[in-house]
Amino acid sequence: MKSALQKSPIPKSQAFVAKLLRQPNFDPSWHFHPEFQLFMVLKGSGTRFIGDHVKHFKEGNITFTGPNLPHMWRSDNEGLDVEDNSWSEGIVVYFHEDFIGQGLLHKTEMIKLRQLFQRSLRGIDVLGDTANKVGNMMKKLLYLEGMDSVVELFNILNCLANTSESELLASPGYTNSLKQGDTERMNDVHAYVMKNFKEKIQLSTVASLANMTPTSFSRYFKMHANKTFSEFLTEIRIGYACKLLIEEKMNIGQACYASGFQTLSNFNKQFKTITKRTPMSYKKKYGI
Repeated sequence: MKSALQKSPIPKSQAFVAKLLRQPNFDPSWHFHPEFQLFMVLKGSGTRFIGDHVKHFKEGNITFTGPNLPHMWRSDNEGLDVEDNSWSEGIVVYFHEDFIGQGLLHKTEMIKLRQLFQRSLRGIDVLGDTANKVGNMMKKLLYLEGMDSVVELFNILNCLANTSESELLASPGYTNSLKQGDTERMNDVHAYVMKNFKEKIQLSTVASLANMTPTSFSRYFKMHANKTFSEFLTEIRIGYACKLLIEEKMNIGQACYASGFQTLSNFNKQFKTITKRTPMSYKKKYGI
């Protein structure tokens, strides 16, 4: 297990790191690090965890996360043999808050950038035309060097700081209470849930993975995830159902049972609670 503070360090000689990721699937480790992170999915799909937020991800998604905000992108093909032409791809940019210098950051002209950095502590989804614009700039950034690369990163941050096409992810009350040992335990829980969420999952089984009683595990999970285990499991299932409805074009009944729900009535209720739409109106939203 990688230490949370050893992930993608930035060399002291560089202001930031931008790189292309291409691998069978994205790193499924629940982790956090002191750098800001801007991430774009070029290829692949799965479930994204940011703080206490859970959502299905797909190609084109761009997310900006602040320092020490726990996160993970777990690919749908995790644990499977993946052909080379089906590997996941993404662009990731890492930088520290002081890469532009604390003196400049606290000048009047930088107020919107400081506000962006503050919002990123909850994680930011970049949406609409802004996502297209920022995505093109991130692709360009990969091939720039020297001062040109720094200027382009400034352009990206300026775009993010001035757009209204964004959405905060983790809830306002979320705080990171995880330690390295906790991330290992949570990784075991996440891995089990992602492998088995389509079936009935017993709380006692998951608690045993964490070497806890069900009662102790429930308290532990609520403290670290800011939600109950049942709520977490429901979000995973609804996120997967959304994918089935839109990408696989399943009907509502098929998506219900394929995502782990036992009754259609409970599926409809939980779907509306999480997405604020009925399954039918969700399908219509995407022209399905």
